[in-house]
Amino acid sequence: MRLRPLLLLAASLALAAPALAQPKPAATATATTPAVQLRALFDASDAASLDRNPIGRVFRGDLSHAGEFGDGISDRWYAAEKQAAIDDLAALAAIDRTALNANDKVSYDVFKWQRTTDLKGFEPAILAARIDRPIDHFYGIHTFFPEFSSGEGAAPYKTVADYDAGLARLPGFVAYIDTAILRFRHGMKTGVVQPRLVVQNVIDQLDNLLKPGALKSGVDGAVMMKPVQNFPDSIPAADRARLQAAYAKAIGGEVNPALMRLRDFLKTEYLPVARDSVGLGQMPGGPALYKYLIADTTTTDMTAEQIHDLGLSEVARITKGMETVKTQVGFNGTLADFFEDLRTNPKFQPASKQALTDAFLAVGKRVDTAVPALFSTIPVSKLEIRPVPAFKEKTDAAGSYQGGAPDGSRPGVFYFNSYDLPTRSTWGVETLYLHEGIPGHHFQISLAQENTALPPFQRFGGNTAFVEGWALYAESLGPELGMFKDPYQLMGRYGDEMLRAMRLVVDTGLHSKGWTRDQAIKYMLDHSAMSRTDATAEVERYIAIPSQALAYKVGQLTISRLRAKAEAELGPKFDIKAFHEQVLMTGALPMAVLEAKIDDWIAAQKAI
Repeated sequence: MRLRPLLLLAASLALAAPALAQPKPAATATATTPAVQLRALFDASDAASLDRNPIGRVFRGDLSHAGEFGDGISDRWYAAEKQAAIDDLAALAAIDRTALNANDKVSYDVFKWQRTTDLKGFEPAILAARIDRPIDHFYGIHTFFPEFSSGEGAAPYKTVADYDAGLARLPGFVAYIDTAILRFRHGMKTGVVQPRLVVQNVIDQLDNLLKPGALKSGVDGAVMMKPVQNFPDSIPAADRARLQAAYAKAIGGEVNPALMRLRDFLKTEYLPVARDSVGLGQMPGGPALYKYLIADTTTTDMTAEQIHDLGLSEVARITKGMETVKTQVGFNGTLADFFEDLRTNPKFQPASKQALTDAFLAVGKRVDTAVPALFSTIPVSKLEIRPVPAFKEKTDAAGSYQGGAPDGSRPGVFYFNSYDLPTRSTWGVETLYLHEGIPGHHFQISLAQENTALPPFQRFGGNTAFVEGWALYAESLGPELGMFKDPYQLMGRYGDEMLRAMRLVVDTGLHSKGWTRDQAIKYMLDHSAMSRTDATAEVERYIAIPSQALAYKVGQLTISRLRAKAEAELGPKFDIKAFHEQVLMTGALPMAVLEAKIDDWIAAQKAI
């Protein structure tokens, strides 16, 4: 259950243009008021970022630079990104925060936190531990770009210009792959290398992309050939023939050979020197990097030890709720026995991929009728439900979300994983929908994008603690939305909350306490009804992208605590719709900024 990395790759990896555009100068004090200066800075920073990172434009529905792929990996690109953060912070410091209104102060604080955090990521020791591991099985360009270019991703294929832009992006993808190999080679010299299991997962993904039908001798099976296999009626016949030939030549003669070069390099040269250890604590520079990543993803100053202890306490609390459900359904046996029944009982196994799709759609209809009772603003963007693409489903999460276009031209998509279908369970459908769909990721991300009053970095940016914390908080709204009346669905709620609590224990265990992969998998199986397939994918995810999974529970606990505080202090004045409006309508906030905003709102409500 995670936000799909497509937007994260477009923003965080920031796939920049091959001929790197020079950053636009930040706004200066020529603006007339601090508020105008602030908005000018935000607009200039965003415009400069999009110049450096053109694929980010496509995600917003801006096709003005759609034919540019980018850099995103060279020394020049990293230097430009670092300088942009320095310039933005200097311009921000010149603006008088005390002269701003409440909303602008929030924007000021969010921007300062984000750019300060970005800049710290460019410190030599932190960068050295990151830059030479450019691909993993979760945030890899090798899976991001094929999906982006599949005709089912963010890149549109509706006009001849769209197809020509897709073709023009391919050389940049090839260049990125070849530069990634050079980065990997440098890491081999310094000892900054990926764990062996991560490398093997990437090799397996590349093998899936390079199945016989996708090889040079016959490219029809290639994921990126799909757009020219299913033209819309608007594409003239003459252009179809030209485009089919051009795509076949580029993918068969350039793209697939690049993917083969990467696969063969990883298999023959890199895998033999990859780490047997799985935690950052065993890699040069790893402990300092993990500390930075925790601060970045949780937006707090919590230590790994504090997070580990918090996880243990949450696991104990949630276990009591699971025991209550076991008693409620009249199950005779231990909690471990109950877990095994939930994993293996055929009555909990979906009959088919379509049946699972239909189950999620049915939940969505029920939620749609109930959600106006808790929210005053409903997003306009539509939501689609799809299975995870087959070429990546083995290592993907159980559920994920890809945001739609701000103008509604592309819907948001809730992806569910149907790999190894017998291990998927129907008792989790309500919770997973609430998290990925409404009122979870789709709701929060769409509301931010649709709010044109916000500066771009608040509309389209974010932090993991808020985005994932909100989605986990959305699960807790189930009873208020008429969910979890079936005790097995309530068990699904406890199961997903347990997953987020276990993540605190397991992620810190892997990266700061020396836990092994098998030790982490066993811990998850012992404390939940997860299948081994899911537990394995989860643990290998934490190994690949350290700290990201910590943010869910930290964010949710913060939002839940702030709601409880507001309810206690406001009493009959508390309005759940107004509270949710305060949380959601200024985009994804760092936890400290969110807390200050809610405290100010509580004080204002008391004064009424």
